[in-house]
Amino acid sequence: MRQKLVLLFSFLQTFYSLAQIQGTVKDTNNTPLAFVNIYIENTYTGTTSNDNGIYELNVSAPKTYTITFKYLGYKTLKKTVIIENFPYQLDVILQEEEISLQEVVVKTNENPANKIMRATIDKRKENLELIKAFKAHYYSRGLLKIKNAPKAILGQELGDLGGGLDSTRSGIIYLSETVSKIEYLYPNKLKETIIASKVSGDDNGFSFNTALDADFNFYNNTIDLENPLISPIAEYAFNYYRYTLEGIFYDDFGNLINKIKVTPKRKNDRVFEGHMYIVEDQWTIYALELTTTGQQAQIPGADTITLKQNFSYSQQDKVWALMSQNIDFSFGMFGINGEGHYTSVYSDYNFNPEFSKRNFGKQILSFREEANKKDSLYWKINRPVPLTEEEIQDYLKKDSIQTVKKSKTYLDSTDRVSNKFKFSDIFSGYTFSNSYEKWSLGVSSIFSALSFNTVQGFNSSIGIHYTKNINEFKRYFFTRATLNYGLGDQRLRGVFSAHYKFNNINRPYLMVSGGITTQQYNGTEPISKLINSISSLFFEDNYMKLYDKSFAEISFSKELFNGFKVYSNISYERRKPLFNTTDTTFINESDDTYTSNNPLDETAYGIAPFNTHNIFKFNLSATFNFGQEYFSYPDSKYTVIETKYPTLAIGYEKGFGASLDAYNFDQLKLRIFQNVELGNKGDFAYNFKAGTLFNAEDIAFMDYQHFNGNQTHVSASGSYTNVFNNLPYYSLSTNDNYLELHAEHNFNGYILGKIPLLNKLNYNLIVGAHALSSKTYKTYQEYSVGIDNIGWGKFRFLRLDYVRSYQNGFQSDAVIFGLKLFN
Repeated sequence: MRQKLVLLFSFLQTFYSLAQIQGTVKDTNNTPLAFVNIYIENTYTGTTSNDNGIYELNVSAPKTYTITFKYLGYKTLKKTVIIENFPYQLDVILQEEEISLQEVVVKTNENPANKIMRATIDKRKENLELIKAFKAHYYSRGLLKIKNAPKAILGQELGDLGGGLDSTRSGIIYLSETVSKIEYLYPNKLKETIIASKVSGDDNGFSFNTALDADFNFYNNTIDLENPLISPIAEYAFNYYRYTLEGIFYDDFGNLINKIKVTPKRKNDRVFEGHMYIVEDQWTIYALELTTTGQQAQIPGADTITLKQNFSYSQQDKVWALMSQNIDFSFGMFGINGEGHYTSVYSDYNFNPEFSKRNFGKQILSFREEANKKDSLYWKINRPVPLTEEEIQDYLKKDSIQTVKKSKTYLDSTDRVSNKFKFSDIFSGYTFSNSYEKWSLGVSSIFSALSFNTVQGFNSSIGIHYTKNINEFKRYFFTRATLNYGLGDQRLRGVFSAHYKFNNINRPYLMVSGGITTQQYNGTEPISKLINSISSLFFEDNYMKLYDKSFAEISFSKELFNGFKVYSNISYERRKPLFNTTDTTFINESDDTYTSNNPLDETAYGIAPFNTHNIFKFNLSATFNFGQEYFSYPDSKYTVIETKYPTLAIGYEKGFGASLDAYNFDQLKLRIFQNVELGNKGDFAYNFKAGTLFNAEDIAFMDYQHFNGNQTHVSASGSYTNVFNNLPYYSLSTNDNYLELHAEHNFNGYILGKIPLLNKLNYNLIVGAHALSSKTYKTYQEYSVGIDNIGWGKFRFLRLDYVRSYQNGFQSDAVIFGLKLFN
């Protein structure tokens, strides 16, 4: 009897949970209208229609409801219905809005749109501060589609991308949904708890659709779409936009709504184009539909990005609340073209929650237990926007085959295909995988590691690597053995390493390694093998200086608490000097020769810069990211890049037990760095370093503090705030105390975007200043001015800088070619 009662109550609960108003929304031509706002009057219970104009509005009980249908360009429609039974079918047809200019009095030499937008901008901050706090429910759905995808890119096969592609290599490659609760506190606290998460074809997957990523508030001066874009109602918006009043209409509360066309003054600025709907007298946003391009946002893969937002007025709370948001974008690169759609619905607002800053910690996103285990009934009840037929079929298809794809039979069959050796593997390397057991064994190609230096001559490496993934990559074991042979010194060297990651929360790593290798005197290796090979063979400039290192090392790192990470290692090293063994060059200049391998004296051929010796080394360092916020996924933690606060790094290094007592030393290090976003003014970055070596009067040269120089006129560095681009590599190395400072400002179009003709190129102006000081020499300074984002179309991977250096007066200047392609 007890079981029967449980079944009965479960049935009744299901019956009422499925209670809903459903139907279609079309225009007078019988065309379905997508993303129509549909909500119960005087509440925050609402939904939107899907691509086919179909909607479902979940309600709690049979009674009388007034349903509002709101869609830009169409008259708002209200329907009062008496509901006795569910589901209730309510199909509606929306009439086009009569937008008129007849009631607008246009004064001579005055643009009425400018008056409206000035009033809106003047009230921007007040409207931004109007909502002090709220709680709400949030739903989002994300979809990515590809059309006519190639079978391979740069020799790498794409496959069917998880079963998403049909015979034409088109289809949905990503579909996911989330249901969450969000909490907000002015000015910038937003916390999200994900209740349910669903990913098509992955019953263990967690959606990356979050309210935090979709938080686009146009009352702020800038909107962050990977890069900050200027809001059409920013305090300085008139520097970037022109406005046109296209007409007016009245909403269902009798408010006069102004339809304003927004047009960029310069097409390559970081701006939008489209329409904003402004409420007269209140000067608030009624709705918006704005588009930017990948070129404007400087997102190389994007073609266009469109944001649509709809707001609803609450008589009770006296606020315009965001009810829905849609993000549509198209993309294309390397032959892959597609589009994406992200739909967000906000509901059940509470604008008077009882919480303060104490409710908000550094964890800004978390998942409820079993969030990704909700069944189809749950989603039927809680999904406010119905799935389209295409989305339904994608769920059915991928969910039905995922069990098959996890089976040993299927995985073995796919491995048999992918494990077949191909001719291209000679150049790219070969990997044998066992997907069911989650391990792989591979061999790298000797061609991919081919390089040249004057110590080893032409040399190449071959590596064998093994990976065992545990617990969906959250734990893994990785090991590699690499053999290197140089034709010049006829020497075989080898290095072995093993790496274990314990978890994906505080990320403890343990690594052991050892072997014999060639090492640059500057351990950060400022010269890449590729650039050194070209520099040497074509220009006889052998800037890379190497020594021989035999070593055994063990290291460990872990985040001890949020934002605080420690790293430590201890090693034994045997170091021997090396000398040039070859004068090979492709272009032999009669008055040019290779310099010696001695970094202290380029003419000291055959003279060692240090004595062969053994030494133990110990390192302990820590980094602290102030204000670090993070996402908590089940069994994982992902930190959020924070630009409001700097990162502090401190370190201690000790050399001890050396076979030559003079080579023992100690060093203390400090570093502070930050990248600061300055809205429409661009980005400012700085990197400050300081340190001191003591008990280090006669240490080996590789233990000096070295600074990243550059003599090749080519930069493949991802950051210019850690390099002196006109400094010889070892000219200012020190075994004393030192100060190092780098600062750079990227104007992101703020300057060049305002200059006629130049603004068509979409370049960014960058200025930089760098300084280096120590007791052992006079202060060295560099100043640079550069142009970034150089290229054509979507391929903008070049940067050009002019650098002048000073040390007790002007030293020299140089032009640096930055190749971001190698980053």
